[in-house]
Amino acid sequence: MEEQRKGKRLVKYVADYVVFDLETTGTNIISDGIIEISAVKVRKGSITDTFSILVNPGQSIPYYATAVNGITDEMVAEAPDIKEALEGFLKFAGEDILVGHNIQSFDLKFIYREAMELFSMEVANDYIDTLYMSRSCLPQLKHHKLVDIAEYFQISSEGAHRALNDCMMNQKCFEALAAIQKNIKIEICPRCGGEMKRRNGKFGEFLGCSNFPGCRYTTPLK
Repeated sequence: MEEQRKGKRLVKYVADYVVFDLETTGTNIISDGIIEISAVKVRKGSITDTFSILVNPGQSIPYYATAVNGITDEMVAEAPDIKEALEGFLKFAGEDILVGHNIQSFDLKFIYREAMELFSMEVANDYIDTLYMSRSCLPQLKHHKLVDIAEYFQISSEGAHRALNDCMMNQKCFEALAAIQKNIKIEICPRCGGEMKRRNGKFGEFLGCSNFPGCRYTTPLK
């Protein structure tokens, strides 16, 4: 896959953002397809608009995918193709910061692939991944799946694994995590807004941006 310019993973809370989630035919970034895209637009911490669309992936949905998300071939038979669906999502998201769970390793890779193949365009929105946020804010949890975080905050996970329901749930989890994050000292990269992490170098430990190699900012340990 051609290397693209991507947005930066941010750490600091923002009040205006778009939470999004995908359902797919499987986990293979190269061969599997998107079957649902959903998103919620948030302004000042509250949902103001929603977007949700089923997608005909042009391939049969495996039984194991249906077992997880409940989406069948019959449900997507008359649905738009990925080109129409993705165009709608990208218009809805605009230049907003994207929020999602495990999006760095999964959802965004599907979005990057399809945007390049269909429109020859890069999706450069900065983003916040609540999986990393949860690991930082809730280290006591054994697992950091979205339903685990929701259970911790006593947020309903009814309808989990359908994209719009997951967006609604994740938006509440994000706001709850942000309330905890305010009391945690996190070194923020002044160049890109990413989290600074301890690194070992030739001359000992230093702080380096977690968005490396996209951002190469470093600073000595205080």
